[in-house]
Amino acid sequence: ADIPVIPDLEEVQEEDLAMQVAAPPSVQVNRVLTYHDLDKDLMKFAAFQSLDGEVDLKLLTKVLAPEHELREDDVSWDWDHLFTEVSSELVTEWDLGQSERED
Repeated sequence: ADIPVIPDLEEVQEEDLAMQVAAPPSVQVNRVLTYHDLDKDLMKFAAFQSLDGEVDLKLLTKVLAPEHELREDDVSWDWDHLFTEVSSELVTEWDLGQSERED
């Protein structure tokens, strides 16, 4: 009496997953702080003056480079040009090393 029955293909309703679209994830976007905001917070809050209450960061914060000194212009790299430049410098250094050994 407990013989399993194989269903007919018409009886089985398959879900067509190709036509279904997953809902996009909901992500909370937080505002990214600028360097200026971070600098103000660093000097304003005493919590940033020490690490774990044990390490004093005051000396470090005094010698940090300002943002305008760290900014660099974006430069696009060309692989062929970069490879040629680096290999040329390596050959030049190798030649100098060879001439120093000969002297």
